[in-house]
Formats: sequence, structure tokens, C-alpha cells
Amino acid sequence: MSTPVQKLFDLSGKTALVTGGSRGLGLQIAEALGEAGARILLTSRKAGDLEEAAAHLQAKGIATLWVAADASKPEEIQRVAEDAMKRLGQIDILVNNAGATWGAPAEDHPLEAWDKVMNLNIRSIFLMSQAVGKLSMIPRKQGRIINVASIAGLAGNSADMSMVAYNTSKAAVVNFTRTLAGEWGKYNINVNALAPGMFPSKMTQGTFDRVGADVLAASAPLRRVGDDDDLKGAALLFASQAGKHITGQILPIDGGVSAIIAG
Repeated sequence: MSTPVQKLFDLSGKTALVTGGSRGLGLQIAEALGEAGARILLTSRKAGDLEEAAAHLQAKGIATLWVAADASKPEEIQRVAEDAMKRLGQIDILVNNAGATWGAPAEDHPLEAWDKVMNLNIRSIFLMSQAVGKLSMIPRKQGRIINVASIAGLAGNSADMSMVAYNTSKAAVVNFTRTLAGEWGKYNINVNALAPGMFPSKMTQGTFDRVGADVLAASAPLRRVGDDDDLKGAALLFASQAGKHITGQILPIDGGVSAIIAG
């Protein structure tokens, strides 16, 4: 017998740990999972931002907790994973969203900045997945990991963008997702990635200011940039029973930009 579609997308009784969840894309994903019934634990560096985000979700009736931590530090990642287990009891869904960027020409890119981007954008995803896997998902033989990559990890960029560290880190997220899906399929853990295109956020504000929203929208076949709803459906698919036979996949959410690049 098939399952009713509403039940396939229902996350009642599930828990979700969302890194970089205090604003932007992370908060949008947390909202989607919470609206589907999951209990949420948000983490990012700043307690004030987390308090505000938690209040936003709680006002929507979403059970939300938070813990401040620096995801670039291995000991902090372990602390978050252990705290999540104590407060949630289990971690059904891990959303690896925390990230950073740095713009500089490749020939002048500071090593310190390279390390900052790599440590947060890919090393922290590996360490958080490893910690959550060991503490909750592997012993229970179930779990969903959603990594936030980028269409910047699917291709290079023109000289005026100068994003060598960011693009390289997001390409690493893409293949990390595929590799972990292959290794952890035996534990019934699904690992997938969202690859957003241009969305308004603190990280992209400089690009929006420099290039302009209209110009950015015009570069996409759908003639628009992402909004506050555009990641929610895809995140819920990857997190829910509706996506139980999907793993190792990278889903661009970019208005069709990657289709043009691929072509």
C-alpha cells in the first residue's frame, strides 16, 4: 500500500540540528522543517542572533532550542553534537549550512583567509557529520544529512568575481556529499546537498549592491533571484520520507543558471 503524500512529508516526532541557522538560508530551512513538525536546535556563533531566530520560529509554533558555538573549532562542533543529543534525545536530521566567503584575486588571496573559508565551509561539515553520525545516526541506522553547497561549486567564475577559496570549498562539499552517501548508505543514512544560486543574504549583500538585483535576476532563465520560500520544498523533500530513495544528489536551486552553465 502506498503512503498518503501528506504523511510522506510529515516530520512530526523528528528532530533537526541546523548549523548557521540564525538567519538567511539556514533559518529558511529550519522554518521549513519546523513547519513540517520537527523540533529544531539552531546553532551559530552569536547568541543574540540565535535568540532572535528562535523567537521567530517559536512565534510560528515551532519547538526551537539554540546553542551558540564556533563551527570552525573542532571542540565546539563536538560540544554542539553532544548538547543536541542531551536536549533532543536523538538527531534525525542534520543541516550543514554554516559557511563563510572571502573575495580576493587568486594571486593575492591570503592564506589565513583561505584557511578560514576551508575550515568553516568543508572541514566543519565533515566534523559535524562525523560527530552526529557516531552519536546518533549510525547506532540507530537512520538519518538525513543535508549539506548546503552552492552553484559556485559546480563551475568556475569570471575574473571579476575572485572567489577561488569559496568556489573550491563548495566543490568539496559537492563531492563530500556524494562520497559520504556512498559510505553511509549501509547505515540507512541519506546524504544530499542543496546548491543555491543567488539569494539575498548577508553573505551576498556585497554582490547585490555591486551588480544589482535586476542584473542578477536577468542572468537566470526564470528571470528572478531566490526568495524566502525557494529552499523550503527541496529541504523538506531531502529530510522526509518522501526522499527516502534519494541520496548522493546535488540539487541546484538557482532559477536555471546552472542549466545554462552546463549547456
